[in-house]
Amino acid sequence: MIRWTKGLVLGLTGLALIVLVGVVAPFVWDEAATRLTGAAREGMSAAHPLGTDALGRDVLARTLVATRLTLVLTALATLIAAVLGIGLGTAVWVSGARVREVGLRLIDVMVSYPAVILALVVAAILGAGGPAAVVAIGVAWSPAFARLTANLAASVAGRDHVATARLLGVPPSRILTRHLLPNIAEPLLVLISVCFAGTLTALSGLSFIGLGVQPPAYDWGSLLDTGLEALYTNPGEALGPAIAITLTGVLAGFVGDGLAESADPRRAGPLRRTGKAVSRAAAPAPEVPQDALLVAEDLRISRPDGVELVAGVSFTVRRGEIVGIVGESGSGKSLTAMAVARLLPDQVRAEAAVLRLDDLDLLGPAPDRRLALEIGVVYQDPAASFNPGLRMGGQITEVLRRHRGSGRAEARRQAVQALESVGVTRPEARLRQYPHELSGGLRQRAMIASAVLPGPRLLVADEPTTALDVTVQAEVLALVKEINERDGTAVLFISHDIGVIATLCHRVLVMYAGRVVEELTVADLREGRARHPYTRALLAATPRLTGPAGEPPATIPGRPPAPAERPSGCAFAARCAEALPHCAAEPAPPVPSPGGWAACHALATRISEGAS
Repeated sequence: MIRWTKGLVLGLTGLALIVLVGVVAPFVWDEAATRLTGAAREGMSAAHPLGTDALGRDVLARTLVATRLTLVLTALATLIAAVLGIGLGTAVWVSGARVREVGLRLIDVMVSYPAVILALVVAAILGAGGPAAVVAIGVAWSPAFARLTANLAASVAGRDHVATARLLGVPPSRILTRHLLPNIAEPLLVLISVCFAGTLTALSGLSFIGLGVQPPAYDWGSLLDTGLEALYTNPGEALGPAIAITLTGVLAGFVGDGLAESADPRRAGPLRRTGKAVSRAAAPAPEVPQDALLVAEDLRISRPDGVELVAGVSFTVRRGEIVGIVGESGSGKSLTAMAVARLLPDQVRAEAAVLRLDDLDLLGPAPDRRLALEIGVVYQDPAASFNPGLRMGGQITEVLRRHRGSGRAEARRQAVQALESVGVTRPEARLRQYPHELSGGLRQRAMIASAVLPGPRLLVADEPTTALDVTVQAEVLALVKEINERDGTAVLFISHDIGVIATLCHRVLVMYAGRVVEELTVADLREGRARHPYTRALLAATPRLTGPAGEPPATIPGRPPAPAERPSGCAFAARCAEALPHCAAEPAPPVPSPGGWAACHALATRISEGAS
């Protein structure tokens, strides 16, 4: 929302008056501006406030009449610059990775050349004249728009609501017009006002050196050129167009500053099937139960430089089951979940032996249309879950209208029911509101409603309570549990809070440094029957209401290794009190247990010694 600052009001008012002069002047002062008289190069007087030119024409009248052509040419050049620059800047972010890289480099090259040099080159190619000057200045200023747009689009393209649109199968052109451009409009408006002032000066400069407007037409730049010939005998002849150029540029600057001051403060990598065996350490391939809904086998996620972020993760999720993934920040929890939903950041590559949701292959070259209906995603930040420039109703009902073919009224009716089912008060009114008009708890409830509205079989919840206060956290957890029990929706729940996992889930995967180190039932987790040292350390570090008064929770020394520095063996060895000499060098064997397994050398050694 724009705040009407003094500078913005002054700039817009002044520009409006100049536009009014541009509209009226040719009708009122055209005769005085074109009539030839014998009073050549007269000085400033009451009859001629700015004197006359070499042909006896009134300089003030000519300056006023030239306003229209000057403003029209400046506006056209600004429009060309904005359309070319914004088009190029956004195109690189809705195209493939290769096109994006080439586009960004092209923008860098264009920006490295001063706008005036580019304008002179284009004008020299096209020849002298007003249209050529407009094209030249427009092309010269377009790199500034392209760079700003590319930078802004990069930040918006990584937000959750854009990822959701991609999951829903929204075409790139729609993402561009609905999600990218509306959310970067304010800084672009600021640049447009700045560009207007710059193009005005540049166009006047081209006319001044004879490459712009040609006689008999005239603009402020050409008037300034002729005025300088009589600067010492009649300074008023140059003063008029000089003041007009300066004043209009300053007012445009006021508009830009005002817009900047009043503005509110407020990428899926391809999944590839690997047809070869992988020699690196991987979690044991799970026995696939008959009621398995989601199956992931040897899932690996890596950066463009080849460094693995997730190394050989395998797991299943049964129908109606809530499986939790827990671990410290950087353990690969969210990357694993986003790989399932095909929402990995751009340039991050994922591959797996198997990755499927029931009969839906998640390893295809492009997402199946059913993906948007089969998988719902709830993100951790409710403030970033929705497009701030769109009302809630259109965003919540989009998947029904696009993929189920529901009419607007039917989709809205179902959205109201979905909001009611998750405890959102006054759902009809909420659909007419913008995201910022809802509290964090209501936004997260609305996000859950949007995710479950098409009836997905799997709900991916990526730390959905992290940004909420404790009371709202409990409400959201109860809501996820209710949806699981009421609708039979399977849930893949990501959290760094082992207490939350123990409260909600049926089965738990513990991840550390991109690998699953233990799988156990939630009953074993609650009773403290974890077998891996890392899981036990997480439990010990969980605050408890019971226990000796004043005794702080235990801490885990050190920190997880960076992905490029992970050892070939157990990455937890450097922080583990039970580490053996060979732990960091050799992959830990999976040790089965009644409720799962744990990959630990020390555990395998204890069991081996006990058996002997």
